[in-house]
Amino acid sequence: MDHNDNFMPRSRGTLIVVSGPSGTGKNTVLARLKEKLPELTYSVSATTRAPREGEVEGQHYFFMTREEFLRKKELNEFIETAEFCGNWYGTPRRFIEDCLEKGTDVILDIEIQGAAQVRRFFPDAVLVFLMPPSIKELRARLTKRGKDSPESVERRLEMSTKETRRVKDYDYVIVNADVETASDSLYSVVIAEACKVSRCSYDAFIEALYEEKSSESK
Repeated sequence: MDHNDNFMPRSRGTLIVVSGPSGTGKNTVLARLKEKLPELTYSVSATTRAPREGEVEGQHYFFMTREEFLRKKELNEFIETAEFCGNWYGTPRRFIEDCLEKGTDVILDIEIQGAAQVRRFFPDAVLVFLMPPSIKELRARLTKRGKDSPESVERRLEMSTKETRRVKDYDYVIVNADVETASDSLYSVVIAEACKVSRCSYDAFIEALYEEKSSESK
């Protein structure tokens, strides 16, 4: 996040991990958040699954073969990997580290399996779980997008039911019954984390206040 008069300077960016069951609406919520906070950086994951209609290489995912992915995995080039519905997903380590060192906040959209792995690399990462309002609504969303067979939808619903139990491993939970409200809640999380004393470089800021006050007294 860009520094301005409303935020203290920070020496390091914040990694905010957003995950939730398939069909919860992560992409839609994150797209709305990007409109509200365009200065945020969004991590691009790698995957072995085939591109969906409208997806762009390097923007939505880095698409690669299973062999290429597993080779990079062996070389520890990912901070997390997960296999979901027969496809591999992973987050390139170098990109995340470079952004955080520059003081840039990064949003990471990953599968639930990968969140615990991320925290091992980045203990101060903020984990946000996006929850569906109901199984009925989740089934409707998965069916409406028309990208899965009825059998695949039911498999995803079964997996989603199990995944909701992982919410206890997260710092925040947001129910996506309405995109605008959910994106507002996520926006609030980002702002709150930027204001945490533990993330701020406050010593120099306070010293500058004292110097300013002293100069006024002369």
